[in-house]
Amino acid sequence: MFGVIRRRPQLLWLLVPYVLYLGVLPFVNRVTPLVFGVPFLFVWLLGATLLTPVAVWLTRRGDRRDQDRRRGGRA
Repeated sequence: MFGVIRRRPQLLWLLVPYVLYLGVLPFVNRVTPLVFGVPFLFVWLLGATLLTPVAVWLTRRGDRRDQDRRRGGRA
């Protein structure tokens, strides 16, 4: 498994949604701090939802760069 990460470190971006949703959730599960009149938990989940496609895009972008480098090296 770690060999894959060494060869493709951009896959670490896919840990961002996991950490935002599951890893940090017990610490942000609060109602009392309000952000614009909305409980903080809802704001956190909305932010995590908006950051997930960004993490996937960064992963794909890194994969494409690696593929382009490999193709360029063989030609």
